[in-house]
Amino acid sequence: MSSSNPIPIQTNLVFRPAPGDQQNGSPKAAQYSKHKHSRSSYSESSPLTAVSRNNSLSFRPLKRSTPSPNKTIAVINASGRQAASLIRIATAVGFKVRAQLRNLEGVIATEVATNPNVTVFVGELYIRKKPDDKQDVTAHGDLPGILVNHSLITELFNGAQLAFINTTFYGNELQIGRAIADAAKRVGVQHYVYSSMPDHAKYNSTWPSLPLWAAKHEVEEYVRKIGLPATFVYTGIYNNNFTSLLFPLFCMELQPDGSFEWQAPFHPDAKLPWLDAEHDVGPAIIQLFKDGPAKWNGKRIALAYEYLTPLEACRAFEKGVRRPVRYKRGPIEVKVKIPEGYREQLEGLEKLFSPSNKDADKQPPYFGDQKLDGRCPDDALALWEGPRGLEEYAREIFPMEEEANGMTWMFDDEDGTTYEQPDPIVDISKVNEEEQGGDKGDGDDDSFDEGLVMRGLKRDEEDWLA
Repeated sequence: MSSSNPIPIQTNLVFRPAPGDQQNGSPKAAQYSKHKHSRSSYSESSPLTAVSRNNSLSFRPLKRSTPSPNKTIAVINASGRQAASLIRIATAVGFKVRAQLRNLEGVIATEVATNPNVTVFVGELYIRKKPDDKQDVTAHGDLPGILVNHSLITELFNGAQLAFINTTFYGNELQIGRAIADAAKRVGVQHYVYSSMPDHAKYNSTWPSLPLWAAKHEVEEYVRKIGLPATFVYTGIYNNNFTSLLFPLFCMELQPDGSFEWQAPFHPDAKLPWLDAEHDVGPAIIQLFKDGPAKWNGKRIALAYEYLTPLEACRAFEKGVRRPVRYKRGPIEVKVKIPEGYREQLEGLEKLFSPSNKDADKQPPYFGDQKLDGRCPDDALALWEGPRGLEEYAREIFPMEEEANGMTWMFDDEDGTTYEQPDPIVDISKVNEEEQGGDKGDGDDDSFDEGLVMRGLKRDEEDWLA
């Protein structure tokens, strides 16, 4: 179902100052560590650096009018952080967007639906053969009676020349991913950017396949097979995943003394790729579209702007929130109801990044291929040189997201006095005592299919996993 956009939207934008200090009027470039050397987020040899650091008019080129791009981008899962980031940037510079949304609930869906340069198509990418079917649509593999919504996908691509596709685990992701690629092929999409991930078992038979990532890997292989002019971006761990809510794997749990603790199975000294999805995906994808398939066809890109160990990530986070942040290596704790597909993914992650592995060098590369991991952050910085690092995210954005979820820790007194933290205003279920035994006991609960959503004072039903 398409929708027009007659309603203006009002938003309170937070503008980020240019990175740096004010000493002697010289901005300080943000540093990104890689192995034993660091790299500036700005290229020191670039002539643009001289322009930005000198106020002389002699360095400024004559102004030229920039024509708006006369192209339309088809976008799947438009309320996800990756897609929403692209839509903000793309529409700001003149692209048109045809966007699929699962529903119109939530602040991001509202933002997308009220953007005058976006045509919205509301509906799931799957359909139930029997409308009263209550089965979980997030489980990996074949789902009898769950079909692909071909009509919505076909309509979405009418008039599109470009595509950014980030499929999710709602419905059969492999079948949906193939159907989307076929639709793009039929209309002659000029550049197809697919958000992919690895199937680790393809790199090493002793490593388990992670079901949600393996499906994306199979879709990537299909896109290559049918000859679409395509580029494949591999996104790092979202900075935005961290929350003090009891969501698994990236719970930055608030402690009684006001500190935070992050528990995960990753080796504390093994590097991981990091990305601020909502801030940095959009500019990077736009650059891919500008360069086109002539430069990027068939390429895999490590889209991560920092390459940090869990200990380094916690230190960056600690500087941002100005509170102690401790890393605790341990199993993934599931304390809330989660979609079955995500549960399977977490079980695979714990096997792949086993807490029992004592050697950092033996931890599998996050992207499967060590060469791809090793290109962090160079691949990403070649596309966009103004990223938001984990420290900056923790300082400027994390407190706002926490407040939107009903948290109040950021309002503690300056002397360090902390107050009793009220229960967050968020719709997550209490721990089900039967969860660890594998018996959900709630097969008729439609809300189980909806995944983890945040509901708070300033947020309504925002998808967390996308």
